[in-house]
Amino acid sequence: MTLAHDASGPAPPPRRAGGRIDPRAVRAYDIRGRVGEEIDADGAYALGRSYAAAAEDAGLSRIAVGRDGRISSPSLEQALVWGLCDGGMKVERVGLCPTPMLSFAVRRLGLDGAVMVTASHNPPGENGFKILLGPDRVHGARLKALVETAPAAGRLGFARRAEVCEAYVDSLAAAAAGMADLSIAWDCGNGATGEIVRRLAARLPGRHRLLNAEIDGRFPAHHPDPAVAANLDQLAQTVVEHRCDLGVAFDGDGDRLGVVGPDGRVLWADQLLLLLARDLLAERPGAAIVGDVKCSRILFDGVEQAGGRAVLAPSGYVLVREAMLREDAALAGELSGHIFYDAGWGVVDDALYAAIRTFLAVSRLPGGLPAFRESLPPTFTTPELRIPCEEHRKPQVVRDVAERMAGEGGVFDEDLGLRVLGPDGWWLLRASGTEPKLTCRCEANHPDALERLKARLAAELKASGVEPGF
Repeated sequence: MTLAHDASGPAPPPRRAGGRIDPRAVRAYDIRGRVGEEIDADGAYALGRSYAAAAEDAGLSRIAVGRDGRISSPSLEQALVWGLCDGGMKVERVGLCPTPMLSFAVRRLGLDGAVMVTASHNPPGENGFKILLGPDRVHGARLKALVETAPAAGRLGFARRAEVCEAYVDSLAAAAAGMADLSIAWDCGNGATGEIVRRLAARLPGRHRLLNAEIDGRFPAHHPDPAVAANLDQLAQTVVEHRCDLGVAFDGDGDRLGVVGPDGRVLWADQLLLLLARDLLAERPGAAIVGDVKCSRILFDGVEQAGGRAVLAPSGYVLVREAMLREDAALAGELSGHIFYDAGWGVVDDALYAAIRTFLAVSRLPGGLPAFRESLPPTFTTPELRIPCEEHRKPQVVRDVAERMAGEGGVFDEDLGLRVLGPDGWWLLRASGTEPKLTCRCEANHPDALERLKARLAAELKASGVEPGF
Protein backbone atom coordinates (compact mmCIF):
# COMPACT_ATOMS: atom_id res chain seq x y z
CA MET A 1 0.00 0.00 0.00
CA THR A 2 1.28 3.47 -0.90
CA LEU A 3 0.25 6.33 1.36
CA ALA A 4 -0.71 9.59 -0.30
CA HIS A 5 2.44 11.33 0.94
CA ASP A 6 4.88 8.44 0.64
CA ALA A 7 8.26 10.13 0.12
CA SER A 8 9.42 7.27 -2.11
CA GLY A 9 6.86 8.19 -4.77
CA PRO A 10 6.79 11.15 -7.14
CA ALA A 11 6.68 14.60 -5.56
CA PRO A 12 3.25 16.18 -5.24
CA PRO A 13 2.27 18.45 -8.13
CA PRO A 14 2.35 22.21 -7.64
CA ARG A 15 -0.77 23.49 -5.90
CA ARG A 16 -1.77 26.55 -7.91
CA ALA A 17 -4.39 28.49 -6.02
CA GLY A 18 -7.73 28.02 -7.70
CA GLY A 19 -6.26 25.84 -10.47
CA ARG A 20 -9.05 24.34 -12.55
CA ILE A 21 -9.66 22.53 -15.79
CA ASP A 22 -10.24 25.17 -18.46
CA PRO A 23 -14.03 25.35 -19.13
CA ARG A 24 -13.32 24.97 -22.85
CA ALA A 25 -12.14 21.41 -22.20
CA VAL A 26 -15.37 20.34 -20.50
CA ARG A 27 -17.28 18.65 -23.32
CA ALA A 28 -20.68 16.98 -23.45
CA TYR A 29 -19.54 13.50 -22.38
CA ASP A 30 -16.02 13.90 -21.01
CA ILE A 31 -13.12 16.32 -20.62
CA ARG A 32 -10.70 16.87 -23.52
CA GLY A 33 -8.36 19.72 -24.30
CA ARG A 34 -4.88 20.88 -25.25
CA VAL A 35 -2.23 19.90 -22.74
CA GLY A 36 -0.47 22.92 -21.25
CA GLU A 37 -3.25 25.26 -22.34
CA GLU A 38 -6.61 23.82 -21.29
CA ILE A 39 -5.42 20.87 -19.20
CA ASP A 40 -2.37 20.65 -16.93
CA ALA A 41 -1.21 19.07 -13.66
CA ASP A 42 -2.87 21.81 -11.59
CA GLY A 43 -6.18 21.15 -13.30
CA ALA A 44 -5.80 17.39 -12.88
CA TYR A 45 -5.09 17.84 -9.16
CA ALA A 46 -8.09 20.16 -8.79
CA LEU A 47 -10.27 17.65 -10.63
CA GLY A 48 -9.19 14.97 -8.17
CA ARG A 49 -10.15 17.17 -5.22
CA SER A 50 -13.50 18.09 -6.80
CA TYR A 51 -14.26 14.46 -7.65
CA ALA A 52 -13.44 13.49 -4.05
CA ALA A 53 -15.87 16.10 -2.71
CA ALA A 54 -18.65 14.88 -5.02
CA ALA A 55 -17.92 11.25 -4.12
CA GLU A 56 -17.95 12.03 -0.40
CA ASP A 57 -21.35 13.73 -0.75
CA ALA A 58 -22.64 10.52 -2.40
CA GLY A 59 -21.12 8.28 0.27
CA LEU A 60 -18.51 6.85 -2.14
CA SER A 61 -14.79 6.45 -1.55
CA ARG A 62 -13.16 3.57 -3.50
CA ILE A 63 -12.07 4.80 -6.93
CA ALA A 64 -10.14 3.23 -9.82
CA VAL A 65 -7.75 5.33 -11.93
CA GLY A 66 -6.19 4.37 -15.26
CA ARG A 67 -4.38 6.10 -18.11
CA ASP A 68 -3.79 5.66 -21.82
CA GLY A 69 -0.43 5.76 -23.60
CA ARG A 70 -0.22 9.47 -24.36
CA ILE A 71 3.03 11.22 -23.47
CA SER A 72 1.23 13.51 -21.02
CA SER A 73 -0.86 10.80 -19.34
CA PRO A 74 1.60 9.68 -16.59
CA SER A 75 2.03 13.19 -15.17
CA LEU A 76 -1.68 14.00 -15.37
CA GLU A 77 -2.56 10.68 -13.77
CA GLN A 78 -0.13 11.29 -10.92
CA ALA A 79 -1.56 14.76 -10.26
CA LEU A 80 -5.10 13.37 -10.40
CA VAL A 81 -4.24 10.64 -7.88
CA TRP A 82 -2.70 13.20 -5.50
CA GLY A 83 -5.89 15.23 -5.68
CA LEU A 84 -8.07 12.18 -5.01
CA CYS A 85 -5.87 11.11 -2.09
CA ASP A 86 -5.82 14.61 -0.59
CA GLY A 87 -9.62 14.44 -0.78
CA GLY A 88 -9.70 11.23 1.25
CA MET A 89 -10.29 8.74 -1.56
CA LYS A 90 -9.05 5.14 -1.58
CA VAL A 91 -7.52 4.84 -5.03
CA GLU A 92 -6.86 1.63 -6.96
CA ARG A 93 -4.29 2.46 -9.65
CA VAL A 94 -4.78 0.21 -12.66
CA GLY A 95 -2.00 1.95 -14.60
CA LEU A 96 -1.62 1.95 -18.38
CA CYS A 97 -4.69 0.26 -19.83
CA PRO A 98 -7.52 0.59 -22.32
CA THR A 99 -10.62 2.31 -20.93
CA PRO A 100 -12.67 -0.93 -20.97
CA MET A 101 -10.14 -2.60 -18.67
CA LEU A 102 -10.64 0.19 -16.14
CA SER A 103 -14.39 -0.43 -16.28
CA PHE A 104 -13.67 -4.13 -15.79
CA ALA A 105 -11.63 -3.27 -12.68
CA VAL A 106 -14.56 -1.33 -11.20
CA ARG A 107 -16.84 -4.36 -11.61
CA ARG A 108 -14.30 -6.94 -10.49
CA LEU A 109 -13.14 -5.04 -7.39
CA GLY A 110 -16.55 -3.70 -6.45
CA LEU A 111 -15.45 -0.06 -6.62
CA ASP A 112 -17.49 3.13 -6.41
CA GLY A 113 -16.29 4.86 -9.56
CA ALA A 114 -13.36 5.56 -11.84
CA VAL A 115 -11.44 8.24 -13.71
CA MET A 116 -9.62 7.43 -16.95
CA VAL A 117 -6.91 9.78 -18.20
CA THR A 118 -7.39 9.76 -21.97
CA ALA A 119 -8.34 11.85 -24.98
CA SER A 120 -9.50 8.79 -26.92
CA HIS A 121 -8.88 9.45 -30.65
CA ASN A 122 -7.95 13.13 -30.31
CA PRO A 123 -4.54 14.40 -31.51
CA PRO A 124 -1.38 13.57 -29.49
CA GLY A 125 -1.14 17.06 -28.00
CA GLU A 126 -4.51 16.71 -26.29
CA ASN A 127 -5.60 14.77 -23.22
CA GLY A 128 -8.54 14.52 -20.88
CA PHE A 129 -10.65 12.49 -18.47
CA LYS A 130 -13.59 10.08 -18.66
CA ILE A 131 -15.46 9.94 -15.37
CA LEU A 132 -17.63 7.33 -13.68
CA LEU A 133 -19.24 8.15 -10.32
CA GLY A 134 -21.30 5.33 -8.85
CA PRO A 135 -22.91 3.39 -11.73
CA ASP A 136 -23.28 6.45 -13.96
CA ARG A 137 -21.12 8.15 -16.57
CA VAL A 138 -20.80 11.79 -15.53
CA HIS A 139 -21.71 14.03 -18.46
CA GLY A 140 -23.53 17.17 -19.50
CA ALA A 141 -24.49 19.63 -16.76
CA ARG A 142 -23.45 17.13 -14.10
CA LEU A 143 -19.92 17.00 -15.48
CA LYS A 144 -19.64 20.78 -15.52
CA ALA A 145 -20.93 20.91 -11.95
CA LEU A 146 -18.42 18.28 -10.81
CA VAL A 147 -15.51 20.20 -12.30
CA GLU A 148 -16.68 23.32 -10.47
CA THR A 149 -17.29 21.53 -7.14
CA ALA A 150 -15.35 23.11 -4.29
CA PRO A 151 -12.83 20.68 -2.73
CA ALA A 152 -13.72 19.19 0.61
CA ALA A 153 -11.52 19.74 3.64
CA GLY A 154 -8.18 18.00 3.16
CA ARG A 155 -7.89 14.49 4.53
CA LEU A 156 -5.52 11.61 3.96
CA GLY A 157 -6.50 8.90 1.53
CA PHE A 158 -4.28 6.31 -0.08
CA ALA A 159 -3.38 4.82 -3.43
CA ARG A 160 -2.20 1.33 -4.31
CA ARG A 161 -1.68 -0.78 -7.40
CA ALA A 162 -4.50 -2.98 -8.67
CA GLU A 163 -3.58 -5.95 -10.87
CA VAL A 164 -6.49 -6.90 -13.12
CA CYS A 165 -4.80 -7.39 -16.50
CA GLU A 166 -4.70 -11.20 -16.38
CA ALA A 167 -8.28 -11.44 -15.18
CA TYR A 168 -9.39 -9.11 -17.98
CA VAL A 169 -7.63 -11.15 -20.64
CA ASP A 170 -9.07 -14.32 -19.10
CA SER A 171 -12.60 -12.92 -19.43
CA LEU A 172 -12.06 -11.97 -23.09
CA ALA A 173 -10.52 -15.35 -23.94
CA ALA A 174 -13.40 -17.15 -22.23
CA ALA A 175 -15.90 -15.13 -24.26
CA ALA A 176 -14.27 -16.46 -27.46
CA ALA A 177 -15.28 -20.08 -26.78
CA GLY A 178 -16.48 -21.64 -30.05
CA MET A 179 -14.50 -19.29 -32.29
CA ALA A 180 -13.32 -20.80 -35.60
CA ASP A 181 -9.69 -20.88 -36.77
CA LEU A 182 -9.82 -17.50 -38.46
CA SER A 183 -6.96 -15.50 -39.93
CA ILE A 184 -7.10 -12.07 -38.31
CA ALA A 185 -5.08 -8.85 -38.55
CA TRP A 186 -5.15 -6.52 -35.54
CA ASP A 187 -4.21 -2.83 -35.72
CA CYS A 188 -3.71 -1.34 -32.26
CA GLY A 189 -2.80 2.06 -33.71
CA ASN A 190 -0.01 2.47 -31.08
CA GLY A 191 -2.82 2.99 -28.59
CA ALA A 192 -3.49 1.54 -25.15
CA THR A 193 -4.76 -1.85 -26.41
CA GLY A 194 -1.33 -3.06 -27.59
CA GLU A 195 -0.27 -5.24 -24.65
CA ILE A 196 -3.75 -6.67 -24.09
CA VAL A 197 -4.03 -7.62 -27.76
CA ARG A 198 -0.63 -9.38 -27.60
CA ARG A 199 -1.79 -11.50 -24.69
CA LEU A 200 -5.27 -12.12 -26.05
CA ALA A 201 -4.27 -13.06 -29.60
CA ALA A 202 -1.86 -15.66 -28.22
CA ARG A 203 -4.81 -17.43 -26.58
CA LEU A 204 -7.20 -17.46 -29.52
CA PRO A 205 -7.44 -20.08 -32.27
CA GLY A 206 -6.36 -19.28 -35.82
CA ARG A 207 -3.59 -17.06 -37.22
CA HIS A 208 -2.98 -13.53 -35.98
CA ARG A 209 -0.96 -10.60 -37.33
CA LEU A 210 -0.42 -7.63 -35.04
CA LEU A 211 0.17 -4.11 -36.34
CA ASN A 212 1.32 -1.09 -34.31
CA ALA A 213 1.09 -2.94 -31.00
CA GLU A 214 3.89 -0.85 -29.48
CA ILE A 215 2.18 1.72 -27.24
CA ASP A 216 3.39 5.15 -28.33
CA GLY A 217 1.45 8.30 -27.51
CA ARG A 218 2.83 10.07 -30.56
CA PHE A 219 0.81 7.65 -32.76
CA PRO A 220 3.56 7.38 -35.39
CA ALA A 221 1.80 4.89 -37.70
CA HIS A 222 -1.45 6.78 -38.18
CA HIS A 223 -4.11 8.61 -36.21
CA PRO A 224 -5.92 6.16 -33.87
CA ASP A 225 -9.45 6.71 -35.13
CA PRO A 226 -11.03 3.68 -36.87
CA ALA A 227 -14.05 5.71 -38.01
CA VAL A 228 -11.84 7.37 -40.67
CA ALA A 229 -11.18 5.16 -43.69
CA ALA A 230 -7.66 6.51 -44.31
CA ASN A 231 -6.60 5.27 -40.86
CA LEU A 232 -7.50 1.72 -41.91
CA ASP A 233 -5.36 1.67 -45.07
CA GLN A 234 -2.45 -0.20 -43.48
CA LEU A 235 -4.83 -2.75 -41.97
CA ALA A 236 -6.64 -3.23 -45.29
CA GLN A 237 -3.37 -3.79 -47.14
CA THR A 238 -2.30 -6.38 -44.56
CA VAL A 239 -5.64 -8.20 -44.74
CA VAL A 240 -5.49 -8.45 -48.54
CA GLU A 241 -1.78 -9.31 -48.72
CA HIS A 242 -2.02 -12.12 -46.17
CA ARG A 243 -5.49 -13.30 -47.19
CA CYS A 244 -6.99 -12.74 -43.78
CA ASP A 245 -10.64 -13.39 -43.03
CA LEU A 246 -10.92 -9.91 -41.52
CA GLY A 247 -9.03 -7.15 -39.75
CA VAL A 248 -9.89 -5.15 -36.64
CA ALA A 249 -8.64 -1.76 -35.46
CA PHE A 250 -9.00 0.20 -32.22
CA ASP A 251 -8.94 3.83 -31.19
CA GLY A 252 -6.46 5.32 -28.73
CA ASP A 253 -8.15 4.02 -25.58
CA GLY A 254 -9.77 0.85 -26.89
CA ASP A 255 -13.48 1.56 -26.71
CA ARG A 256 -14.14 1.98 -30.46
CA LEU A 257 -13.81 -0.71 -33.13
CA GLY A 258 -13.16 -0.66 -36.86
CA VAL A 259 -13.48 -3.71 -39.13
CA VAL A 260 -12.07 -4.49 -42.59
CA GLY A 261 -13.27 -7.39 -44.74
CA PRO A 262 -11.09 -9.86 -46.70
CA ASP A 263 -11.33 -7.65 -49.81
CA GLY A 264 -9.87 -4.70 -47.89
CA ARG A 265 -13.15 -2.80 -47.80
CA VAL A 266 -14.25 -1.14 -44.57
CA LEU A 267 -17.28 -2.59 -42.83
CA TRP A 268 -18.76 0.56 -41.34
CA ALA A 269 -19.94 0.42 -37.75
CA ASP A 270 -23.65 0.42 -38.62
CA GLN A 271 -23.07 -2.50 -41.00
CA LEU A 272 -21.09 -4.26 -38.27
CA LEU A 273 -23.92 -3.61 -35.82
CA LEU A 274 -26.34 -5.35 -38.20
CA LEU A 275 -23.97 -8.34 -38.50
CA LEU A 276 -23.82 -8.60 -34.72
CA ALA A 277 -27.58 -8.05 -34.39
CA ARG A 278 -28.43 -10.88 -36.77
CA ASP A 279 -26.12 -13.19 -34.86
CA LEU A 280 -27.60 -12.18 -31.50
CA LEU A 281 -31.24 -12.29 -32.66
CA ALA A 282 -30.80 -15.88 -33.81
CA GLU A 283 -30.53 -16.74 -30.10
CA ARG A 284 -32.63 -13.91 -28.63
CA PRO A 285 -35.54 -13.20 -31.00
CA GLY A 286 -37.37 -9.99 -30.26
CA ALA A 287 -34.45 -8.33 -28.48
CA ALA A 288 -34.09 -4.56 -28.74
CA ILE A 289 -31.13 -3.22 -30.74
CA VAL A 290 -30.14 0.46 -30.43
CA GLY A 291 -28.42 2.49 -33.15
CA ASP A 292 -27.59 6.19 -33.18
CA VAL A 293 -29.14 8.72 -35.52
CA LYS A 294 -26.14 8.64 -37.91
CA CYS A 295 -26.65 4.95 -38.71
CA SER A 296 -27.98 3.81 -42.07
CA ARG A 297 -31.62 2.90 -42.50
CA ILE A 298 -30.28 -0.51 -43.55
CA LEU A 299 -29.48 -1.17 -39.92
CA PHE A 300 -32.95 -0.32 -38.60
CA ASP A 301 -34.77 -2.11 -41.43
CA GLY A 302 -32.43 -5.10 -41.08
CA VAL A 303 -33.02 -5.43 -37.35
CA GLU A 304 -36.78 -5.48 -37.88
CA GLN A 305 -36.44 -8.04 -40.68
CA ALA A 306 -34.33 -10.24 -38.41
CA GLY A 307 -37.05 -10.24 -35.75
CA GLY A 308 -35.62 -7.57 -33.47
CA ARG A 309 -36.91 -4.25 -32.19
CA ALA A 310 -34.94 -1.33 -33.66
CA VAL A 311 -34.45 1.74 -31.46
CA LEU A 312 -33.16 5.13 -32.66
CA ALA A 313 -30.95 7.02 -30.17
CA PRO A 314 -29.17 10.38 -30.17
CA SER A 315 -25.49 10.30 -31.12
CA GLY A 316 -22.92 10.28 -28.32
CA TYR A 317 -21.62 7.15 -26.65
CA VAL A 318 -23.06 8.09 -23.25
CA LEU A 319 -26.52 8.75 -24.73
CA VAL A 320 -26.47 5.50 -26.72
CA ARG A 321 -25.62 3.60 -23.55
CA GLU A 322 -28.43 5.33 -21.67
CA ALA A 323 -30.89 4.42 -24.43
CA MET A 324 -29.70 0.82 -24.24
CA LEU A 325 -30.33 0.67 -20.51
CA ARG A 326 -33.69 2.44 -20.82
CA GLU A 327 -34.89 0.05 -23.54
CA ASP A 328 -33.40 -3.03 -21.84
CA ALA A 329 -31.58 -3.69 -25.13
CA ALA A 330 -29.12 -6.51 -25.71
CA LEU A 331 -26.89 -4.61 -28.14
CA ALA A 332 -26.28 -0.99 -29.11
CA GLY A 333 -23.84 1.03 -31.16
CA GLU A 334 -23.08 4.24 -32.96
CA LEU A 335 -21.39 5.06 -36.23
CA SER A 336 -18.21 6.20 -34.47
CA GLY A 337 -17.48 2.55 -33.56
CA HIS A 338 -18.73 2.31 -29.97
CA ILE A 339 -20.43 -1.09 -29.56
CA PHE A 340 -22.30 -1.86 -26.34
CA TYR A 341 -23.14 -5.38 -25.22
CA ASP A 342 -25.01 -6.93 -22.36
CA ALA A 343 -22.11 -9.28 -21.63
CA GLY A 344 -23.71 -11.14 -18.74
CA TRP A 345 -21.72 -9.21 -16.13
CA GLY A 346 -23.11 -5.82 -17.09
CA VAL A 347 -23.25 -3.51 -20.10
CA VAL A 348 -19.78 -3.15 -21.61
CA ASP A 349 -18.47 -0.50 -24.01
CA ASP A 350 -15.46 -2.56 -24.99
CA ALA A 351 -13.98 -2.74 -28.48
CA LEU A 352 -11.97 -5.85 -27.59
CA TYR A 353 -15.11 -7.66 -26.44
CA ALA A 354 -16.95 -6.42 -29.54
CA ALA A 355 -14.09 -7.79 -31.67
CA ILE A 356 -14.51 -11.21 -30.01
CA ARG A 357 -18.24 -11.14 -30.74
CA THR A 358 -17.43 -10.21 -34.34
CA PHE A 359 -15.12 -13.21 -34.64
CA LEU A 360 -17.87 -15.46 -33.27
CA ALA A 361 -20.47 -14.01 -35.66
CA VAL A 362 -18.15 -14.54 -38.64
CA SER A 363 -17.37 -18.05 -37.40
CA ARG A 364 -21.08 -18.93 -37.47
CA LEU A 365 -21.85 -17.23 -40.78
CA PRO A 366 -21.68 -19.41 -43.91
CA GLY A 367 -19.54 -17.54 -46.41
CA GLY A 368 -18.13 -15.15 -43.78
CA LEU A 369 -18.05 -11.39 -44.29
CA PRO A 370 -18.31 -11.54 -48.11
CA ALA A 371 -21.65 -13.36 -47.79
CA PHE A 372 -22.87 -10.82 -45.24
CA ARG A 373 -21.94 -7.90 -47.47
CA GLU A 374 -23.72 -9.53 -50.43
CA SER A 375 -26.89 -9.70 -48.33
CA LEU A 376 -27.05 -5.92 -47.86
CA PRO A 377 -29.29 -3.86 -50.17
CA PRO A 378 -27.36 -1.36 -52.30
CA THR A 379 -27.08 2.15 -50.89
CA PHE A 380 -24.51 4.88 -51.27
CA THR A 381 -23.31 6.63 -48.12
CA THR A 382 -20.61 8.92 -46.88
CA PRO A 383 -18.63 8.01 -43.78
CA GLU A 384 -19.13 10.27 -40.79
CA LEU A 385 -17.98 13.71 -41.96
CA ARG A 386 -16.40 15.93 -39.29
CA ILE A 387 -16.34 19.62 -40.10
CA PRO A 388 -14.23 22.00 -37.94
CA CYS A 389 -16.37 24.60 -36.20
CA GLU A 390 -15.74 26.78 -33.16
CA GLU A 391 -17.15 25.21 -30.00
CA HIS A 392 -19.45 28.12 -29.18
CA ARG A 393 -20.83 28.27 -32.76
CA LYS A 394 -21.76 24.60 -33.20
CA PRO A 395 -25.32 24.62 -31.80
CA GLN A 396 -26.25 27.85 -33.52
CA VAL A 397 -25.04 26.68 -36.92
CA VAL A 398 -27.23 23.58 -36.66
CA ARG A 399 -30.24 25.69 -35.63
CA ASP A 400 -29.66 28.15 -38.48
CA VAL A 401 -29.56 25.37 -41.07
CA ALA A 402 -32.61 23.74 -39.46
CA GLU A 403 -34.60 26.99 -39.82
CA ARG A 404 -33.79 27.20 -43.51
CA MET A 405 -34.65 23.51 -44.08
CA ALA A 406 -37.88 23.49 -42.05
CA GLY A 407 -40.06 23.49 -45.17
CA GLU A 408 -37.90 21.10 -47.16
CA GLY A 409 -38.12 17.84 -45.25
CA GLY A 410 -35.96 18.94 -42.33
CA VAL A 411 -36.75 17.58 -38.87
CA PHE A 412 -34.80 19.10 -35.98
CA ASP A 413 -34.46 17.67 -32.50
CA GLU A 414 -32.14 19.07 -29.82
CA ASP A 415 -30.90 15.56 -29.04
CA LEU A 416 -30.94 13.96 -32.49
CA GLY A 417 -29.81 16.96 -34.56
CA LEU A 418 -31.15 17.95 -37.98
CA ARG A 419 -32.23 15.17 -40.32
CA VAL A 420 -33.37 16.12 -43.84
CA LEU A 421 -35.33 13.58 -45.90
CA GLY A 422 -35.99 13.99 -49.63
CA PRO A 423 -36.41 12.05 -52.88
CA ASP A 424 -32.65 11.40 -53.14
CA GLY A 425 -32.25 10.07 -49.59
CA TRP A 426 -31.32 11.80 -46.34
CA TRP A 427 -28.61 13.83 -44.67
CA LEU A 428 -27.82 14.61 -41.06
CA LEU A 429 -26.16 17.57 -39.34
CA ARG A 430 -25.41 17.76 -35.62
CA ALA A 431 -22.93 19.29 -33.18
CA SER A 432 -20.23 16.92 -31.97
CA GLY A 433 -20.24 16.33 -28.24
CA THR A 434 -16.52 15.57 -28.01
CA GLU A 435 -14.77 17.90 -30.49
CA PRO A 436 -15.07 21.45 -31.87
CA LYS A 437 -16.69 20.01 -34.99
CA LEU A 438 -19.99 19.48 -36.74
CA THR A 439 -20.75 15.89 -37.74
CA CYS A 440 -22.65 15.01 -40.90
CA ARG A 441 -23.66 12.01 -42.96
CA CYS A 442 -25.50 11.47 -46.25
CA GLU A 443 -27.19 8.33 -47.63
CA ALA A 444 -28.73 7.96 -51.09
CA ASN A 445 -30.09 5.37 -53.48
CA HIS A 446 -27.71 6.27 -56.34
CA PRO A 447 -24.19 7.75 -56.64
CA ASP A 448 -25.52 10.82 -58.47
CA ALA A 449 -28.13 11.33 -55.75
CA LEU A 450 -25.41 11.12 -53.11
CA GLU A 451 -23.48 13.90 -54.83
CA ARG A 452 -26.60 16.07 -54.90
CA LEU A 453 -27.14 15.53 -51.18
CA LYS A 454 -23.53 16.40 -50.41
CA ALA A 455 -23.75 19.52 -52.55
CA ARG A 456 -26.90 20.71 -50.74
CA LEU A 457 -25.36 20.06 -47.34
CA ALA A 458 -22.19 21.90 -48.36
CA ALA A 459 -24.22 24.86 -49.60
CA GLU A 460 -26.11 25.09 -46.30
CA LEU A 461 -22.88 24.98 -44.28
CA LYS A 462 -21.37 27.73 -46.42
CA ALA A 463 -24.51 29.82 -45.94
CA SER A 464 -23.83 29.62 -42.20
CA GLY A 465 -20.18 30.61 -42.58
CA VAL A 466 -18.71 27.10 -42.29
CA GLU A 467 -16.33 25.70 -44.90
CA PRO A 468 -17.45 22.07 -45.49
CA GLY A 469 -14.16 20.73 -46.81
CA PHE A 470 -15.78 18.02 -48.96
